[in-house]
Amino acid sequence: MQVHPLIDTNSALIEFCDLIKDSDFIAVDTEFMRENTFWPELCLIQVADSDHAAAIDPMASGIDLKPLLDLLVDKEDMLKVFHAGGQDVEIIFNLTGKTPHPIFDTQIGQMALGQAEQVGYSNLVEAWLGVQLDKGARFTDWSRRPLDKRQIDYAIGDVTHLAEIFPMMLDKLVKTGRGHWLDEEMEKLADPANYSIDPDRAWQRIKIPSRKPDVLGRLRALAAWREREARTKNLPRGRIVKDETLADLAAHPPKDQDGLGRVRGLSATWKGNDIGARLMEALTNAKPLGKDDMPDRAPRGPGLGKEGALVADLLKLLLKIRARELNVAARLIARSDDLEALAAGTRKGIAMMEGWRYDVFGHAALDLVEGRMGFAVKNGKLLMSEIDAAAAAADEG
Repeated sequence: MQVHPLIDTNSALIEFCDLIKDSDFIAVDTEFMRENTFWPELCLIQVADSDHAAAIDPMASGIDLKPLLDLLVDKEDMLKVFHAGGQDVEIIFNLTGKTPHPIFDTQIGQMALGQAEQVGYSNLVEAWLGVQLDKGARFTDWSRRPLDKRQIDYAIGDVTHLAEIFPMMLDKLVKTGRGHWLDEEMEKLADPANYSIDPDRAWQRIKIPSRKPDVLGRLRALAAWREREARTKNLPRGRIVKDETLADLAAHPPKDQDGLGRVRGLSATWKGNDIGARLMEALTNAKPLGKDDMPDRAPRGPGLGKEGALVADLLKLLLKIRARELNVAARLIARSDDLEALAAGTRKGIAMMEGWRYDVFGHAALDLVEGRMGFAVKNGKLLMSEIDAAAAAADEG
């Protein structure tokens, strides 16, 4: 694989994109800083296919990333490969208003091939390539310039290894027939709705016990105000006002701006500064939440009772056994709330009761709940065992 020098000019970027434009897949990674900003500060983009790899400097003077971004979001016949790529996808969405598509995440792919649910990149590389990564540059300040050779080599290694691992992983997924297991998960990762936050819906991310329309209306107004303040100032939301303070203000609004100086979580200066005035304006203009906008009540537990809870525990045990047999992460097959719903009598609207999940686990889970499946110990190993319905009925008689 040819590793190109750091790309920091438009001509070099266009030339590199022309080299990789016909590739079936490209591995992508980013380095960014976001501790002190609302928007992630993109510091480096690394890209590799089977033959070429390069790091692109988005902070270089005058550089235009459009040739690369067009490949990422518009070229549908090129698969974009990430590892734990949620934040990388978010950055690309912020730059383009689109997400990379089609997409493959090796962290999710590994869930279908092993029991690690959130395998780290260094563990992935060691497992597939037997290479131990140098983590020395992991926590570097990527915004500082110039970047030294060690930093660049570390960053490019993230995609050169990924470009080597992906074909191996794909081959194994094809051989095991599990590739289609991941289609739904990859589409979720590429869904633009995950990365677009409407300020008027920001309140839905804040926990508050009240269901009073006036309280929720104030929370909606305050959360939208904070979202816009944070974006304008490019500061993390919590640097403006923390979630718990917003919830407290919504539930117990001060009568005037002077009262902000007595609110826990705000400094005394808020009673006289401009940002405090804007907060009070948001509170004053807040309207109670309409009936159609009221959130659904949090679903109560499915009424398991003591016996149902025991059944749910047996289902969790069954899931562990099945995941071990398949050598797959249990979370990819089913989640705890789905198991509890099945134990409580629900049969529809549960992911594990459809498609491949039903084939590999759901039918066995249903058999367990309905008395057609049990457990047995053989050679010291816990196994699933079918129950003879006729014999069981005879025993009951």
